[in-house]
Amino acid sequence: MTAVRGGGERLGSEVSRLERLVQESVRISPAPGSGSPAWRASVTLLVALVALAGVGHIELAAYACFGTFASIYGGRQPLRGRWRTQAAAGALMCAAVLCGALVATSPHRAWLVIPVAAVWAAVGSMLSDRFVLRPPGPMFPVFAVATCAALPVAPAGVAVAVGVATGAAGLAVLLGLLEERLVGSCGSVDAARGEIRLDHATAVVVAVVLAGTVSTGLGLSHTYWAMVAAAVPFGVTGLLAQTTRGLQRVVGTLVGLVVAAVLLSISLPALVVAVVVAALQAITELLVGRHYGLALVAITPLSLLMVQLGHPQPADALLWSRLAETFLGVVVGLAAAFVLREIRRR
Repeated sequence: MTAVRGGGERLGSEVSRLERLVQESVRISPAPGSGSPAWRASVTLLVALVALAGVGHIELAAYACFGTFASIYGGRQPLRGRWRTQAAAGALMCAAVLCGALVATSPHRAWLVIPVAAVWAAVGSMLSDRFVLRPPGPMFPVFAVATCAALPVAPAGVAVAVGVATGAAGLAVLLGLLEERLVGSCGSVDAARGEIRLDHATAVVVAVVLAGTVSTGLGLSHTYWAMVAAAVPFGVTGLLAQTTRGLQRVVGTLVGLVVAAVLLSISLPALVVAVVVAALQAITELLVGRHYGLALVAITPLSLLMVQLGHPQPADALLWSRLAETFLGVVVGLAAAFVLREIRRR
């Protein structure tokens, strides 16, 4: 009877965990103030892409995109001095672009990017912990360095890549300052400081290295998607939240791929694509604070359209690569999160 009772209790515990996971996966959170980051990110990206299309170099769109990520940092309130956080975030993203572009000049970039991305995963994780960055986690720096490393360039192209990213980041900071002047400030605040979690950073590094190694070893075409997906669960803390984030990444990507397939099947001029991408960026920022999975429905076509802008390739292969590498990265990331939880328990 004792064994039966113990087995029943364990089964009940597992069912309870599953119920909590389902509840967290479908929960829609309030996201007040999301309109401000949405318009900043959208306008910054649109101006950057239109400028590149105007000078006939839309293939540099990825570098501009990473520079515009500065616009989404600094919180959702128009606080005095927010531009400093955005400027620091922009400098971080431009440094990641620089490292990625330098790796891209090497014929061994496919393997060289793995340790470089691992370093950036550690740096991004620790900086996020220390300065309580929002959005949290190392995903954006890893995304920048790994993607730029996959875009082969000559040594002279490194300066161009960094210049484009810097220009986009500068535009993002200027728009933030303009918003502060127009809307007004609700006062300055002291910068928050957090504790660096070395075990958390180590788990991120292991996940990124494993995802990059497996995807590269299998000969997959977009290994940076696997490394980014492996880092995604570590934007939150706690195994339940991390598992929820991973599941939302996979399900949101699946739905987003349907949207992407429709958009990729339509032959659109570069300027129209730029407008669509900017609109998807705005939708992403409006949704990401409410439900990460819903945001992926916009993030996925946005990412694939950006790839097609710079380096066109067969749509079918692109869609399957996104799905396979996302699934691989999420599995590796969640495995690392589970091991981290077990180590902490002991």
